[in-house]
Amino acid sequence: MVDVSAKAATEREALAEGRVVMQPGTLAIVRRGDAKKGDVLGAARIAGIMAAKRTHELIPLCHPLPISQVEVDVSPDAKLPGVAVRARVKVAAKTGVEMEALTAVAIACLTVYDMVKALDRGMRIDGIRLIEKRGGRSGHYRAKE
Repeated sequence: MVDVSAKAATEREALAEGRVVMQPGTLAIVRRGDAKKGDVLGAARIAGIMAAKRTHELIPLCHPLPISQVEVDVSPDAKLPGVAVRARVKVAAKTGVEMEALTAVAIACLTVYDMVKALDRGMRIDGIRLIEKRGGRSGHYRAKE
């Protein structure tokens, strides 16, 4: 692990996004909330939150962080068609929360896939990326659109 003991704890925040592209019929089932495995959007949201809190257990050499807030938005998007996922994570710590936000998005997307894979094996997960991060020595970062 990187030694962060000499760094000051500061407010840090990261925003990440991703998406699951699927057939329109699969999206209709997700929207109705009647998939065989249950509420896809709700389950994906909870999975993303849980994943952010356990990132240090999943990513080698990632510091455990005292996360103060995790917001995961899992929204149907007819333009894809599919589901758009965004995660915002906040912490007051010596290192950033980019990995936590990215992990939240990845696991939320995988949960969507898992819950409706029997309907649509051709789904794809893509576009997982860091959108913005604030705090720490490197300051503010915003991805180019």
